[in-house]
Formats: sequence, structure tokens, C-alpha cells
Amino acid sequence: MKINKITAEDLRCMEDKEGLILQGCGGDPKEWVAGINQMFTEEGILLEGTEFTEVSVFEHDGLACILYPFEDVKIGMGKLAVWRLQTHETFGGTWLSDYVPNRLGGFKKESVEKPDCALIGENGNIFNLAGIAAGTLREHGMKEQAEEMKERVCSSHSYEEALCIIGEYVNITSGDEELLGGPGEQETEHRELGMSR
Repeated sequence: MKINKITAEDLRCMEDKEGLILQGCGGDPKEWVAGINQMFTEEGILLEGTEFTEVSVFEHDGLACILYPFEDVKIGMGKLAVWRLQTHETFGGTWLSDYVPNRLGGFKKESVEKPDCALIGENGNIFNLAGIAAGTLREHGMKEQAEEMKERVCSSHSYEEALCIIGEYVNITSGDEELLGGPGEQETEHRELGMSR
């Protein structure tokens, strides 16, 4: 049996997962897991001899909580849903997908991998750099991010702030490779940004 200690904040990165969270689980987590495995097996909730072998424990609002993930078990979901409702006052059982939006402010947006963008050695005019970066984002199918980045650069208050914003969207690199966007696309970006080269 494996007990992972996590923070409540870690749950916000689990949008692609589902599980049962029990709240107010003081004492030894191993005893809780053994007890739940036995109870769920007897009640026909855990199927085909499967049981929870890895759980995560965390604290939130002064309560010790345990997340029982559904990944490696076979569950009778109908029976579990009924059990959860019937025992809610005792165990505070809730689905992971309900707990995070209602108690933690929602899941974090998945961070998309930033494309490399050869800006080092280019004309340092911030609008030139933003134009090149926006072209790179478009090439990688990230049109929305390109627009969002340009808006943020235009409303930034300093060169350094604007450069930091660009760095949030692309990995700033140096390179001899030709940019796929070409000068025509970059010129378009400059016009959209309201600034000529």
C-alpha cells in the first residue's frame, strides 16, 4: 500500500483524473484504506477483487482528507454514488471533480509547452520581438495565445515587463535557423501592434 502526501493545491493539477475524497480522516491513513477496501468489497462497490493500493493524503480547512483514485480499480459507480450520499454526514465523501471547483477555486489550466523562438540577435525593438514571437506561436497552432500575448505586450508599462510577457509564451533562444514566418508575416504583426519597424 502506498500513501502519497500531497497538498490540497496539488489536486488542482488533476483535471484528467477522478476519485473519491473522504474528509475528516484522522489517525493512520493505512487503517482508513484497509477499512474502506473491506467495506467497499463487502458492499459490492469494489469489483473483480480490486482494491485501493495507492492513495493521496492532504489537509484542507483543518481536516485530514484522503483521495482514493479510480485509476487502478474496478468500481460499481452506481453503488458508490448511493453509498456516498448515504454516508456524506459521516465521511464528507465527494468526487475529486466536484471538490476542486467548489473548495479550491477550480483546476489549473494545463500549461502548454512553449515553442522555441529565436529572438536573440534580432532587432531589439519590443514590437519587432513581439511580432516574431506571435508568428512562432501561430506556426505552432497557438493563434489564441499569439493574440493574448500581443494584447498584453501593448498594455505593458515597460520594456522589461513586455519582454517577460513574451517569455511566458515562447522559449527565447538564439538560432541561425530561418524563421518560418518570414518577413511578410512579421510586418503584418508590426502593423497589428500599431508600430512600424
